[in-house]
Amino acid sequence: MRFWCESAWVDDAVARDVLVEAADGVIAAVTVGAPRDGAERLGGLVLPGFANAHSHAFHRALRGRTHGDGGTFWTWRTGMYALAQRLEPDSYLALARAAYAEMAIAGVTCVGEFHYLHHATGGRAYADPNAMGEALRQAAAEAGVRLTLLDTCYLAGGIGEPLNETQLRFGDTSASQWASRVAVFKEDANTRVGGAIHSVRAVPRSSLAEVAAGVAADRPLHVHLSEQPAENVACQAAYGLTPTELLHDAGVLSPRTVAVHATHLTAHDIKLLGGTGTGACFCPTTEADLADGIGPARELVDAGSPLSLGSDQHAVVDPILEARALEHGERLRTGSRGRFTLAELMTASTSAGHAALGWPSAGKIAVGAPCDLVQVRLDSPRTAGSLPEQTLLSASSSDVDTVINSGAVVARGGRHERLGDVGKLLKDAIEGLWA
Repeated sequence: MRFWCESAWVDDAVARDVLVEAADGVIAAVTVGAPRDGAERLGGLVLPGFANAHSHAFHRALRGRTHGDGGTFWTWRTGMYALAQRLEPDSYLALARAAYAEMAIAGVTCVGEFHYLHHATGGRAYADPNAMGEALRQAAAEAGVRLTLLDTCYLAGGIGEPLNETQLRFGDTSASQWASRVAVFKEDANTRVGGAIHSVRAVPRSSLAEVAAGVAADRPLHVHLSEQPAENVACQAAYGLTPTELLHDAGVLSPRTVAVHATHLTAHDIKLLGGTGTGACFCPTTEADLADGIGPARELVDAGSPLSLGSDQHAVVDPILEARALEHGERLRTGSRGRFTLAELMTASTSAGHAALGWPSAGKIAVGAPCDLVQVRLDSPRTAGSLPEQTLLSASSSDVDTVINSGAVVARGGRHERLGDVGKLLKDAIEGLWA
């Protein structure tokens, strides 16, 4: 496989006339200033594959149904719980396949699924206790994206509270039972398995270390952290610690750990996260939609936390827009422009996200990386006249043309090569759930 790129993002900069040669889905050579010489031409700007480091696939069915009535994160959650009650493995497969296909045509080549919808209604185990996870595995494979299944431990309905009726679908009886169930789910060439602590609300202090130990040391461990001030208040009241301090006290923070949202942090929290090399995954469009707030992204990076990006509830599926929203949030928060360099935004969108999901060689156009290429048009009404290096600040996912994952073409011209019309897939899956 040989692809000639009119321009491409190589070594943190835009290079011209780049020949990418691949074998068995892996980049074997990258030559800058090369003639086309019969290789497939990719015009515009070619970027590495994007990583969506935080996804709840089933939330995609909430888009356009939960945004217009005011309320708070907590009232939004009520609608999300209602949706969770409607899903079974077959309908989850259809919805997740469509959601992942939408990501694929937007240039996402790997998704981290923060997966907590485990059981049947009432908490009953399916015949295959990982039936919902298997639906996600199949969905990702059919949509042409790599999957990191972040199987999520969920033991309590809040600090000191039992699981409610809906949460029984999320919960396991103990950390050890959770770990035993996850151990049955095996990796394959397209799937890696990590773990997650849903939050300090959902996993008691006494179980945090056991959950962390239940995830292999070379696999990622993610956690929702301080998304809402109410979480911080409850944690302080129960333990006398912030959620970050509680996780640090339990030995959870480490370079393989990723704190998702990390919105309402103290200066000491930032120091703890950065000092342990714990990553931070921001989801700017979701955090805006749910009125979560704007987290201290620049301070976290400066403290030593690698930054990645996710689409979370999928109110928007557009990795280019997530990067721009990250920078715009910083500008609104501080009154200063250029809080992140273009190279830093690209890293958060690509290589750092893949590393956070346990695929450290991905997310770059370099020898040894998976051959993941995303062609972005530079002649659209949005990008015409833009400098190629500023594409993340002018383009959108509508400008993504050809998407290649591990050397295979997944999408062209906004249409999925395998699944066809993604809009119809989404419509059929979602309207069936709400009928």
